[in-house]
Amino acid sequence: MSFDLYHDEYEHLAARFQLNTDEDRISRNGKQRKKTKQPNPGKANAAVTLADDQPKLEDAFHMTYRPARYEEGFLKESLQPFVTLTLIDDVLALVKGGKEANVYLCQAAAHLDVDLIAAKVYRPRQFRNLRNDVTYREGRELVNSLGITIKNRDNREMRAIHKKTSYGAELTHVSWLMHEHITLDRLYKLGAAVPKPIGVGENAILMTYMGDRSRPAPVLHAVSLSPREAAPLCDEVLRNIELMLAHGMIHGDLSAYNILYWEGKVTLIDFPQVTMSESNHNAYRIFQRDVRRVCEYFATQGVERDADAIVRQLWSRYVRLAPDRTVQDGV
Repeated sequence: MSFDLYHDEYEHLAARFQLNTDEDRISRNGKQRKKTKQPNPGKANAAVTLADDQPKLEDAFHMTYRPARYEEGFLKESLQPFVTLTLIDDVLALVKGGKEANVYLCQAAAHLDVDLIAAKVYRPRQFRNLRNDVTYREGRELVNSLGITIKNRDNREMRAIHKKTSYGAELTHVSWLMHEHITLDRLYKLGAAVPKPIGVGENAILMTYMGDRSRPAPVLHAVSLSPREAAPLCDEVLRNIELMLAHGMIHGDLSAYNILYWEGKVTLIDFPQVTMSESNHNAYRIFQRDVRRVCEYFATQGVERDADAIVRQLWSRYVRLAPDRTVQDGV
């Protein structure tokens, strides 16, 4: 029952803990209330103590970072479950702002084996711009917030999605986010150079943070490498591309802007647009674009790789379907 239905705070506590009031009260309609039996002082004190021990939402969620007014609400709502689950203790800073999601630096809970955590928080739908997302979603199963596939027989969910209702839009949003988490978890277990997933909610993903407290790991595009250093890093990125394709996945938006560089190592990030290699008719074109972008960056660092030859070789090795020549030629 909400607090504003009570005459004062003491009455609220008394009703919550089933205690009687110790004096006459005037009700909101102006009638005199009957005098009730005086409560046991010990019980009353216990009630107040218990009430004081209950953490308020705003008190339980400490943020060193001071969000802008428009972001504070969705940030707290998105990260509160991870505070409740004692995965994070504090939000320290905004690391990266984007059209689809923001990334925040968080203090990990003391019992975890990491000190810092990156929280990728998707922005509210009205502020997001998931351009051409249907291109990447083709061939992917819809999943709910538990990671369970939404089958076609789940008529209510599928109708909502097809009719593009607000509920359907929410299901699509959750499925998009869960696919990123599922992909990240799967790739980490396969030995890919990706962050370790730590937690997932309906609007945010927690993962290991690359960088230190003073600065986040830069994207590869912002780094200049010697050819000697660049060559093994290029091979490592191509190893990850091959690993993904070997398990039916294509990053979908891979470039030097989605690869982090820290302490001589690379880490691939941002997997919401992961594409299925054998159930998406745009798969070959998307794969070719990923490989070309990676090779173009490393060419600027003095490492030459034949992107189209790599695409043909890997595709013929891991994908049973031949590329559609009309799609390929249209890239």
